[in-house]
Amino acid sequence: MNDTVPLTGEPLALDLVNTRTAAGDLLAVPADLHAWLRLQADRFGEAAELAAADLTAADLSAVRDVRDRTARVLDHVRRGERPADGDLDALNRAQRAAPAVAALTWDGAALTAPRRRTGPPGDRLAAWLAEAAAELPADPAVTRIRRCEADDCVLLFLPSHPRRRWCSAARCGNRVRVARHYRRHRPA
Repeated sequence: MNDTVPLTGEPLALDLVNTRTAAGDLLAVPADLHAWLRLQADRFGEAAELAAADLTAADLSAVRDVRDRTARVLDHVRRGERPADGDLDALNRAQRAAPAVAALTWDGAALTAPRRRTGPPGDRLAAWLAEAAAELPADPAVTRIRRCEADDCVLLFLPSHPRRRWCSAARCGNRVRVARHYRRHRPA
């Protein structure tokens, strides 16, 4: 695994923030956004549909704006500081641009009420991501978010175990352990 493969499996807002790695921006073009959405297809109801939609450079720009504002909000909240009002306002605007509605449907056996957003695909995507960005900083777990301890990594993660030190054992943990082993065992 390398820095050009998105880290997934963290809360959705962290997965989004982690698309900006030390190696660069993993959401550089709309095709990158489509690929990332396919990786997130099981994370929210419309991800697979939005991955197949015709997303434009403007849609990518909106997602990147949500990502950058989310990163700044998380950075402040993790340290117990107040986030900038402009970042909070922008995330709230993104959510309002594509309101979520619980649409009642009969699935053949029971009544369901899945939430669906209305509006163009880019607005719906930015709204879903802004909602995830709003939920994470409000969660008390936000104070447990850590930055990977590998020297060349900038990714964030929410540890499931208190001793977790790296964004991924396969990505950074193995690289750090191999380097440490090499330093201990190299010829003098």
